[in-house]
Amino acid sequence: MPVAVDPTPAMAASKQKHAAPSLPTDIPLPDTPKTAKKPRKKQPSQTQDAPPTPGSSKSAPSSSWTWRSLTVSSSSRVPLLFTKDGSYFFSVNGPSVKIYSVATGRVVSTLYPLQHTPAADIDSEARGTITCMALNPHNAYQLITGSLDGVVRVWDFVDAVLLKTLDVGKPVHHLAVHERFRDEVFVSVARPAKRVNSKGNPTANGDNNSVMRVVLKATDATVNLPVQTPSESHTIGKTRGSSGLAFSPSGSWLVVTAGHKAYVASTSNLKAGFTKFVSPDKLTCLAFHPSEEYFATGDEKGVVRLWYCLNDSVSPESTGTEKKATTTTLHWHAHAVSSLAFTANGAYLLTGGEEAVLVIWQLHTGKKEFVPRLGAPIINVAISNATTGEESYLVGLADASFVFVRSGTLKVSRTIARIKIDPAISNNRPTLPSSVPLTVHSLTSTLVLPSSHPSMIQMYSPTIADLISELEVSPSNKISRRDDKQLDPPRVERAVVSENGKWMATVDSRAGDEAHRGEVYLKLWSWEKKGGYWTLNTRIDRPHGLKNVTAVTFRPPSEVSSLQLATTGADGAIKIWRLRQVSKEGKNTEEFWVAQATLNFRSEIPSDASWSLDGSLLAVSLGPYIGLYDAETNMLSSVLTSPECPLVNSAQFVGKSSRYVAAVGPRDLVLWDVVTQSVLWHYRSFSGITRLASRNDSDSFLLLEKPTSLTQSPTTKVTVFNTSSSTPIATQSLPFHFLGVTACPPGWTQGGETSSLALLGVTHSWNVVLLGDNITLPDEIGATHIGLRDAGAAVKRTLFDDIFGASLFVSPSVQSSAQSPNVQSSSWKGKDVERVFDAPAYLMPPLEALFDPLVQSFFVERGPEKKFVKDEGEGADDRMDEDEKDGPILVGSKPERMVGKDEMAGLVNLFKSYAIRPSNTTININGIHKASAQINGVTSHSTTSTPSSKAKPKTAVPPSTSKPSVPSPVPSPAAASPGVRAGSKRKKSLG
Repeated sequence: MPVAVDPTPAMAASKQKHAAPSLPTDIPLPDTPKTAKKPRKKQPSQTQDAPPTPGSSKSAPSSSWTWRSLTVSSSSRVPLLFTKDGSYFFSVNGPSVKIYSVATGRVVSTLYPLQHTPAADIDSEARGTITCMALNPHNAYQLITGSLDGVVRVWDFVDAVLLKTLDVGKPVHHLAVHERFRDEVFVSVARPAKRVNSKGNPTANGDNNSVMRVVLKATDATVNLPVQTPSESHTIGKTRGSSGLAFSPSGSWLVVTAGHKAYVASTSNLKAGFTKFVSPDKLTCLAFHPSEEYFATGDEKGVVRLWYCLNDSVSPESTGTEKKATTTTLHWHAHAVSSLAFTANGAYLLTGGEEAVLVIWQLHTGKKEFVPRLGAPIINVAISNATTGEESYLVGLADASFVFVRSGTLKVSRTIARIKIDPAISNNRPTLPSSVPLTVHSLTSTLVLPSSHPSMIQMYSPTIADLISELEVSPSNKISRRDDKQLDPPRVERAVVSENGKWMATVDSRAGDEAHRGEVYLKLWSWEKKGGYWTLNTRIDRPHGLKNVTAVTFRPPSEVSSLQLATTGADGAIKIWRLRQVSKEGKNTEEFWVAQATLNFRSEIPSDASWSLDGSLLAVSLGPYIGLYDAETNMLSSVLTSPECPLVNSAQFVGKSSRYVAAVGPRDLVLWDVVTQSVLWHYRSFSGITRLASRNDSDSFLLLEKPTSLTQSPTTKVTVFNTSSSTPIATQSLPFHFLGVTACPPGWTQGGETSSLALLGVTHSWNVVLLGDNITLPDEIGATHIGLRDAGAAVKRTLFDDIFGASLFVSPSVQSSAQSPNVQSSSWKGKDVERVFDAPAYLMPPLEALFDPLVQSFFVERGPEKKFVKDEGEGADDRMDEDEKDGPILVGSKPERMVGKDEMAGLVNLFKSYAIRPSNTTININGIHKASAQINGVTSHSTTSTPSSKAKPKTAVPPSTSKPSVPSPVPSPAAASPGVRAGSKRKKSLG
């Protein structure tokens, strides 16, 4: 029966001096599930025969829960693709294609197959994954895609309409199109291997492919069906697992890279098959020169080769044979080359790989330039179609973000990112840490998540579907691995935010090795509300020695006590930290965190901690016990233990009033009443419990369980409970496992108490999902298939508009949308001016063209004047205005930086050179030059001497830029008018 143990002097909240802390291995672990076949067969039969009683997993019907993914689980290796005009680019996202706007960086549309739904079956998602895409060479508004389900689809991406769905019958890995082959596509598909499965059916082997020629026309029998069969398809040849498929610029050659060979076929005689050219290392990528008949490849050793073999060496007699080709070698990468791309003029070759460095090769000299530290390994590189502006490079990174690089300066111009994922997932190196930082910042309604690098965290806003910022918790060098040995960077293990949103605590650690000792840091960050960022306030080295920190939790703030933080560690200690404030003369109050108390309970290792809603009690799970500590005195008030739960992994307060404590074990859930110190009910799980999630404004909480069957795909069972009964309210199923979960804020859900409970979790595949039936967050813009016409595409300004102004036949809304996204209506800022001058000299506009817009932007248009009405309180307002004059008065937006004396002197010289121009000494009347002319009856003479005959004539000002001449100011009355005496009333005669 449950027992409530009274505190004894031996249990006092004082640190034991002589008792050695126990190791984690001293904790009694749960029994290992038996793996014998016989118990597996008996266990389902026993559970089926058992009647559904309260507390069993059969008490509530199971159903599939609604969930929404906030990010992709991995970045696609399919090369990025620009539209013909360069306004949009395509990126593959599993079974769909996202269309991004280059101007805004936002997703404007998503192309989904007709039969595709955000399904719960992970295997069906993998089977429909898109592996390749290309634009139709005869229709620039059509996109052709191939997927692992053996289907080739033709899309009209402007109207977001699926035009054709042709079933090839085999998984498609690559495709290629050319204008010489109308309504045809060449695909590389997986061919069945000789091996068979347990049922005797041949298995598809990714190491064996075949190249097929498919006609994009359906047979008469299937023309009206949703999935059609191509009218013609022919096999050209067999290859190993392909890594690239492309046509030469003229369409005379078809090249496939697979394994250690490059397969070359002449399109004029495809029946002859392929000629093989051998490479020393395995090839990873392929790209053709845009105008000449040669191609480039990258291999797994980091070597780039230019192949010059598309000549007479490829003949029908040489098909099927292996040859060596003339190549040029370029080598800088230390690891495999992941992507290649030629510039539009063919003068440069861009390469990228795991080093996170974009390399630009100048082909005619062999020289190279670098764009380093892009943040994550490079997956693919694409060149924008610069039809109206400067050419730019689009780089896709392994953390699912995109980087634009300017070709003129080789600097990053902007980044497009949502939630950055761990690059280890994309590199087939999944990392499964014991815990991940996952919490919600209440002040900004943002999520605090692990970032692309283990030493960083990121802040993501689900309401606007945008990445707000990143925080480098532990400074580290983001470098690639050396040889095949993986680096072990510091990792952020935990992150928790206080309820008022002003403080955040993080724990980062790095395992030790032979050369360095291990590191563990507890860091406290303060929120800067004005700037909207976190600043490091206090760093605590080794808060629990070299042992891991098992729990971090903030005490709910109250008016009578200061803010506190509780941490538990594998060293057996429970530590309380408090916020200390120190006031100094003439300075602001300084805040920092200090240790307040260190607690121990026997030799047990604390594994979890939780504060009550009012912050009066702290519950700590200690092996088979739950210790309740008084927050004010740090004394142990009571100890709870129950035979139904011999090992407590987690202890959390649940319910609106925090009257109950949920003790979670490997298979058991026990709910305690803190007031009566008795067990209300007990629940037994047949499969095992992973974690519990609750919210302090609801009496309901969620329990995450393991799947009951070991043979099905990875799933998680979610059971909803209420504090009043052990009978589950509802049981849901999810098709993934979790690395971490947290309850969503109340503002993100709606509905009743049970239905409004929702979760936010990070899956084992590093996918961030939002779970719940009544989620009120707005859907992401462009998440559905909508036409680009409906997406509000911006209309570009034409040369006619620049010369003669905007057309009167265009509505003002269209004119406003026609403005370039880079042109701001506000005044120029320091960074904008710097960006204008950040270009080569030959691309710079003349200073005369920049000076007038810059000066005009400094002037603010005066609004309509308001009539001044004097009231009785005017005197008080005047006095208030006088007091306010002491501080600085800011007009307009806050300046980004201060202008120095040198920069101001340069602006003054610029103003003198281009604003104060010398006056014209020659007077033109009606376009006729006269040496001595009369104006209003007064003879005017030039004040300068007559130039000599050897002097060079001045260059005439073009009519388009010249201004009408204005008489120069008169230096003196005697010089201007000799006939008038000095001191005479000249003004009156002229008036």
